[in-house]
Amino acid sequence: MPIPTPPRPARYRRKVGLVLQGGGALGSYQAGVYEALAASPYQPDWVAGIPIGAINAAIIAGNPPAARVERLSAFWEEVTTPHAPWSSAVERAYEAFTGEHRSAAAASALLHGQKGFFAPRDPLEWAAAFAAGRLPVSVYDTAALKGTLERLVDFDRINAREMRLSVGAVAVRTGNFAYFDNAEITIRPEHVMASGALPPGFPAVEIDGEAYWDGGLVSNTPLQYMVEYHPRRDRLIFQVDVFPSRGPMPRTLAEVEEREKDIRYSSRTRQVTNTLRREHDLRHNINTLLGKLPAALRNTPEADFLHDFSCVTRMDVAQLIYRPTTMQGHSKDYEFSRRTMEARWAEGSANAEETLAASPWLAPQPPEVGLRSFDVVGDRLGLGRGQH
Repeated sequence: MPIPTPPRPARYRRKVGLVLQGGGALGSYQAGVYEALAASPYQPDWVAGIPIGAINAAIIAGNPPAARVERLSAFWEEVTTPHAPWSSAVERAYEAFTGEHRSAAAASALLHGQKGFFAPRDPLEWAAAFAAGRLPVSVYDTAALKGTLERLVDFDRINAREMRLSVGAVAVRTGNFAYFDNAEITIRPEHVMASGALPPGFPAVEIDGEAYWDGGLVSNTPLQYMVEYHPRRDRLIFQVDVFPSRGPMPRTLAEVEEREKDIRYSSRTRQVTNTLRREHDLRHNINTLLGKLPAALRNTPEADFLHDFSCVTRMDVAQLIYRPTTMQGHSKDYEFSRRTMEARWAEGSANAEETLAASPWLAPQPPEVGLRSFDVVGDRLGLGRGQH
């Protein structure tokens, strides 16, 4: 049974945002989180994502509310379809021999790709390219993803701006980060694909003459974009991360690789969250200080300079972090087995229900605090503030 969410008081009028981190196969956790949000009084009006988060975000924004969970489920069921009938048998045999099935599923993804998502380039393509004195610049082809997006996402709905959508990518030539935002431009499937074009596996995606790669190369979370976008609005943001910063001490090389990946991708998220908290508190205190200055000091260039950094908006960030209870291997972000996908989805839904039931953002906010962050599940697990 779902955990009941307290009614949302009329006084809590903040807009709701949803930010989705990159993480490949781990993104089914995000879909589970959205399933719980969809049944709650906290419906996002803005969703932002990077890599797999961009795909989930586009499916959410590109469908009517009643169809969003169904379309997310259709995507995740498609991309976790076994490559062939014998694939499941191989996984079961591998599990019987080793006690785990994940390595076989990950190996299948590397060898065969995933239906509706990516596929290895044809050997004839490699041969033709080699004969011409060049080689492909990616291992896989993502043409299937374009078809999947066009089938599951209504881009006319996205560009009608019923819900705001932002996806991040990085320009290959310049290294500059860019957000493709339906509040500013017309969004096409290519914008979503660019956000998830992780090299050297996936090819860069060309948009208006510029080639783009996965935005996670620069930042794996869109939180900063949502918090700092002008004009700011009071907002409750559900930040969904799929790489935990805390974990057990590795005992094998495989566990070393997994922990390295967790630390690498979670560090930026943790840094951004902590920095934004300090900056937004600073903005509020500048605003309070300016109000206490005598008129002679308020009308000075120095005060005008500080005024540009002041802010009266208030932000709440509810963190939802995928924390598996056992090590899953360094290949966990490309382990697309149906069983693992369903377990991650269920955990995301359960974590979101627990967070919604607690609703810590309904507690009074001190006037000097501009941004609060909450980690309900982390608190239950005994993790300190900011320790994902």
